[in-house]
Amino acid sequence: MKILLHICCAPCTIYPLQTLREETGRIEGLFFNPNIHPYLEYRKRLGTLREFAAREGLSVEEAEDYPMEDFLRKTSFMGRDRCSYCYEVRLRRTAAHARKGLFDAFTTTLLYSRYQKHDLIRQTGEAIAREMKIPFFYRDFRVGWSEGVRLSKEMDMYRQKYCGCIFSEKERYFKG
Repeated sequence: MKILLHICCAPCTIYPLQTLREETGRIEGLFFNPNIHPYLEYRKRLGTLREFAAREGLSVEEAEDYPMEDFLRKTSFMGRDRCSYCYEVRLRRTAAHARKGLFDAFTTTLLYSRYQKHDLIRQTGEAIAREMKIPFFYRDFRVGWSEGVRLSKEMDMYRQKYCGCIFSEKERYFKG
C-alpha cells in the first residue's frame, strides 16, 4: 500500500512513520503548512524535517507555495473554530496530491498530537476522502506520543512550543 503522509513537523512524524512503515509499506510525505507563522518558524520546522527525512530515507514533497495570506484571511474571524479551516486546507491539498501521485490513501501526522482536535481531523479527512474519491487512512497515533517525544529529544530535534499559527502562538505565550 502506498500512502501519502501530510507532515506538520519532524517530531510529529517519528511515530506515525514508524507505524505506517510496519503496517503498510511505502510511505511518502508532503509538507504543506500555510498555518505556520512566522516564516522563520516555518523554515525552522522545514529544515528539521529535511534532516529527519534524509536520516530516515523518507521522500518528502515540499509545497512550492506558502499561502499564509489566504490562511489569515480565512481564519482571522473564526476564533477557536479556525482549526476546521486549517485541517481542511492541508488535508485537501494532501488528498489532491495523493490522487495525482496514484497513492492508495492519504493520512496526516496531525493524528499524533494530543493537542489537536482529533475527531475533527478524522471527520475532515473522511469527508475529503469521499469527495475526492481517495481513501483517508485513519490511525490514532496518539498512543505513541511519549515514545515520539522521547525519540525526538534523543535526536536533539528542534521542538516547537505551539501548534503553528499566530493564534496558537499567542495562546501559548500571552498570559493577559
